[in-house]
This record gives sequence, C-alpha cells and structure tokens, in this order.
Amino acid sequence: MNRVRWRFTPPSPAVKLPDPVPQDRARMKLAIDDDITFRKLSIFMAFMEKGNIARTAEALGVSAVSVHRALHSLEEGLRCPLFVHKGRSLVALPAAETLLEYCQEAIGLMVRGIEETRRAAGVGLGRLRVGTLYSLTLETVPRLLMGMKLRRPELELDLTMGSNQVLLNMLEDNGLDAILISVSEAQIDRKTLEVTPLFHDDIYLAAPASETLDTRREADLRHYKDRKFVSLAEGFATYAGFQEAFHVAGFEPDIVTRVNDIFSMLSLVQAGVGFSLVPGRMKKLYENDLQLLKLAEPYQMRQQIALVFARSRERDPNLLALAAECRMYALSLSKN
Repeated sequence: MNRVRWRFTPPSPAVKLPDPVPQDRARMKLAIDDDITFRKLSIFMAFMEKGNIARTAEALGVSAVSVHRALHSLEEGLRCPLFVHKGRSLVALPAAETLLEYCQEAIGLMVRGIEETRRAAGVGLGRLRVGTLYSLTLETVPRLLMGMKLRRPELELDLTMGSNQVLLNMLEDNGLDAILISVSEAQIDRKTLEVTPLFHDDIYLAAPASETLDTRREADLRHYKDRKFVSLAEGFATYAGFQEAFHVAGFEPDIVTRVNDIFSMLSLVQAGVGFSLVPGRMKKLYENDLQLLKLAEPYQMRQQIALVFARSRERDPNLLALAAECRMYALSLSKN
C-alpha cells in the first residue's frame, strides 16, 4: 500500500481543485513495479525479523541465494536502497524500516481479503456441503462420513439428498461443494468437473415377495409386458436406465406412479403396487422383502457411481480429503 503525503496551502473556498487527469491516474497504477510481489515482500519481512540471510532461508525452507535474490530484486523494483553491506552482513536502512511498516499492514489486509474471498466462494471453510443420491445413504455415505471425521474431525458436513439432475444443478449453481451421483459422459463435462469413481452397479428387476417367479433365471422384460410398474421421477439416474431397458424390450411399461425417492418406490413394490428396476446396492436391505432378479443380457446396464466437484476447486483441502476418502473406499470394494 502506497501513501503519499502532500504539503500545500489550502486554497480559498472559491477555488476548486481539479480532478487528477487520466495521465496522473495511469502513473499511479504504474507506481508498483512488476518486481514487487507478495512473495518477495514476505521474504523481506522474514529477513527483517531474523536479521540474517541464512536464518531467513532456513525459516522459509528456501536457499540463501533465493533470499538474497529476492531482496536485491525488491530494491530494484523500489528503485531505492534498503540495505548496506557491513562485512558479510546486510544492515537495514531507514527506508527498509519504513517499507516494513507498510508491508505488515498491506499483507495483513491481503490475507484477510483472501480469507473473505474464499469464504464468499464457500472454499476452505469448516463446512462442506455434499449432495448424494438417496440410495447411497445405505452404506456408501455413512462410510465416507466416518472416514472424513477421522481425516478432518473439525469439519462439519451438510448432506443434501436428491436426484442426479437436481444435484448437478445445485453443484453448477454453487449450492453444493461436491456430489455423489451416477455419472455418464452425456451429463459430465470433464473439462470443468473433476470425477473420482467409486464403483459400478448393476440394475435388477424388483418384484413383490408374493409373486411366483423363478429367481434362478435372468429376467426377460418382455415377459412382464402385462405387469404394472412403479418408477422414479425424471431426473433420477435409475429413471434413465428404466426408460432405456423398456425401449430395448420394445414396449411402454404401464407405470402406476412416479415417486421422488427410491425408498418410497421400493415400499410400493413391497406392498404389491407394481414391479420396478433398482440398482444392486439396494439388495442388502431388501433381499428378504423383495424378489430381485438380474436382467437378461439385452437389458443389462450398469451405473458408475462417482464423486463430482468443480475442477476450479481441485485444490480445496476439504475436497481433496473427500476425494482421498472416496479412493480408499473404492480400493476397499475392489479388494472385497
């Protein structure tokens, strides 16, 4: 921060001082030379505290040559001397003391500015907003949350559940920091989004336990043309697979109702309202209450579940920790 002191005789009330002309404004903008950087000012401040190049280099984890070069470059940028050599030592001049005073104020203000900027963007706070599919709350999300609590115990995690499309929209609008969804190349722009895969999941036909079915055989959807079905609403990952499977089967299913979460859908199937298609991750919870049949080869499909967040935030420490936990989770699944 530059401060200029003017000494002048105040004009009479009738006299109005002219505004700075454009050339003056241009000169003010160019007053800070390209050689004056926050990095060099930080090295300068450390040197002023340590009083010795070797101790400064050790404290900053850089070479003594780097410290000397930064100080010399700073003098060139300021176009005035800051130090004098006395033997093998550098001794600060009054100009260096003046610069130090303003450095502390400017860098302190900039640090606060960066913190507030990151806070406004929701980056690096003590809170992480994570969106997830309903179906991932059975096992995947609890394990990830437990791992995150061990990695970053001070971090508060806010969980939002929704459909694939809703979560993607919230991520795009900065309403969420990261999402756990089913990814497809059609939905994910790899240039702007970072993707960490977790696992693949097969789709099954879900039928009421009261139905008499041969569970040893794979389900040919053409044999269920006269059955009623329950579906998730549009925007859910399983809904897209649902539509595609019946397109391959060559008929439009008789959909009794569409719901907005997978647990409600499976409760309706359990009650005998209709059949449905569900991801395999639901088997563990419903294997005793529903019949789950693997789809026959023409209708088989897989979902890829992954963590997704904005590539512009790939250095956010909280997101890096979550991505690391997701990789550990994926590794544990591959071993099992």
